[in-house]
Amino acid sequence: MDMLIHQAPVGLAFLGSDLRFRRVNAALAQIVGKPEADHEDKVPSDVWPEDLAVRAEAALHKVLADGSPITEPGYPQGHTASWFAVRDPAGEISGVGLVLSEGDPAGEEEIRRSEERYRSLVQGGAQVVWVAGPDGAMKEDSPEWRWITGQSAEDYIGQGWLDSIHPEDRERVERDWRECVRTGKVFDDRYRIRTKSGSYRHYDVRAVPIERAGKIVEWVGASTDVTSQREAEEMRGRLTEQLSAAALRTARLQQATSMLAEALTVEQVVEVITEVGRTAIGALRSAVAVLESDGMRLKVVNADGLPSAPDSAGGPLTLQSPSVMTRAIATRRPVLVEDPEDLRRQFEGELEIDPATVMATSDERSWVGLPLITAGAPLGALRFSFGRPRKIIEEERVFLEALAGQCSLAVERAGLYEREHTTAETLQRSLLPDQLPSVPGLFLTASYLPVTRNMEIGGDWYDAFRLADQRLAVAVGDVMGKGLTAAAGMGRVRNALRALALTDGRPAAVLGGLDRLFSATEAEEQVTTVAYLVIDPVTGQGMLGNAGHLPALVLEAGSAPRFDQVEAGTPLGWASPRKQHPFSMRPGSTAVFYSDGLVENRNRGLDAGLEELAAVAARADEELLGQPERLLRYLVDHMLAGHEQDDDVTVLVMHRPSGETQ
Repeated sequence: MDMLIHQAPVGLAFLGSDLRFRRVNAALAQIVGKPEADHEDKVPSDVWPEDLAVRAEAALHKVLADGSPITEPGYPQGHTASWFAVRDPAGEISGVGLVLSEGDPAGEEEIRRSEERYRSLVQGGAQVVWVAGPDGAMKEDSPEWRWITGQSAEDYIGQGWLDSIHPEDRERVERDWRECVRTGKVFDDRYRIRTKSGSYRHYDVRAVPIERAGKIVEWVGASTDVTSQREAEEMRGRLTEQLSAAALRTARLQQATSMLAEALTVEQVVEVITEVGRTAIGALRSAVAVLESDGMRLKVVNADGLPSAPDSAGGPLTLQSPSVMTRAIATRRPVLVEDPEDLRRQFEGELEIDPATVMATSDERSWVGLPLITAGAPLGALRFSFGRPRKIIEEERVFLEALAGQCSLAVERAGLYEREHTTAETLQRSLLPDQLPSVPGLFLTASYLPVTRNMEIGGDWYDAFRLADQRLAVAVGDVMGKGLTAAAGMGRVRNALRALALTDGRPAAVLGGLDRLFSATEAEEQVTTVAYLVIDPVTGQGMLGNAGHLPALVLEAGSAPRFDQVEAGTPLGWASPRKQHPFSMRPGSTAVFYSDGLVENRNRGLDAGLEELAAVAARADEELLGQPERLLRYLVDHMLAGHEQDDDVTVLVMHRPSGETQ
């Protein structure tokens, strides 16, 4: 504004209602022959020649009285004076503007444009223009400021304007303003101003120093109302935050869906739900309850998720027990409880709830119950609790319902899997021998260790039985695959092997018969391996056949462990001539038969596992080699140490005592 006034080609001035000059530009000072500084805060009669001053003050009085503009020729150097009223935002006359211009048409048009610019700047709609002295104190009345804030001129002048600044902003604004006044730097800030209605609006404020002869003579500032802009920015921020939260919840739901798809037990489902509840919605605790077989009672899977819950009557949960979970099951809708008082209201007449007691005895402050439903029937309920009062917004409710849906599917799937696992393990153990035969001259012991990580029962098996000629038949095998299919396949192979061995016990004949059985009855993709030994317990001499199984480990005192060199051959059902090879056990020696779960896992390859098994066996002392049961535990413990078991482990140890111990 100052630049426009000072560079205007016509004379410009602004006088207050007290007839004193507030602004004078260089062109007007040159026209009347008096410096700009001489005009400051003076009436025309203090500065101008008497005849000129009389005309000017008369025009001022008239404009202030009725607000009508006046145009007068005859001013110095042939100029024409245009006097007009300047009004504040309320429409009240706050002063008079003066334009001195030459009397030609082009000059008159220039005067008109300058006058319009000047009026628009002085009466600028959204801006509050103000003037402060070199010491930073307001030295002129600002009608726009008074109209907005409701302050009087007396309240505003000096430092009183600070009283309209928001208390949280005032100290900072006052400090920064004083620093700019001290250093002469441009003041640029944003703060809140109290309006006359008592509300606050946001203003961007900028003030620049006006210098004359290298000295600051005043500060001119403009305050622009940016409340609408600020509110739009805050709205964008809230929308961005909501969109980010929605995107995060979607990602968390996708992650939960993926994790729940891998959960094989209800306990694993609870672990996933607890983690998602904590990270996605800030839950203090999470609990999953499933309906018992009678359909009337609830079993809480994780008891630590339901400690002395204020939202239940305590004791065993039945469908008649009042709680957020049972109500969710009964209504098949989410139950949202914002705080202890809301809990009292929702369960009034069902639970004796004192909000003050809840606050004193529990760290839970709000609760959510969600029904778990599959195929239209209730399966159980999901419960979240929070450590502070919590109102669940619509987006969170949708997320929680989707999470409950995924949880329902996972719990149902886990239940089915657990039942299949139990059935498969029962079947598999029923097909293994209850006890190994007691054979003079040979000690036998065996172990079957099912995998627990993913609950997938495999097809590992072992067997030992006497033949008609009193020789001992020993078999260890592995039906590839998991679950009931593998367990049933293992049962068929074991039974067929026994039947074939009782007819013709030679390993080559038995393996050939199993090949024919597989070709006739088993699927091509059913891969099965077996090592089959027939041995005379008196002499220790026998024959061994191998259909794709791992080599037996032979241990003898004073010698390094060695793997039997019998050719492995192909798995059962893969047509190939079956062979048998001599197998001898000296007194004091031990043979170890095993499945791949003992030596191979996702972090250890087969070759490395076989080397490690030989190394572990080499560290066994002579006393341990003479005790088959201890040796078995030693081998299993050392081979599984530091590794996650991801397959069934079967081990059969056969020991021929030395002459002194027989």
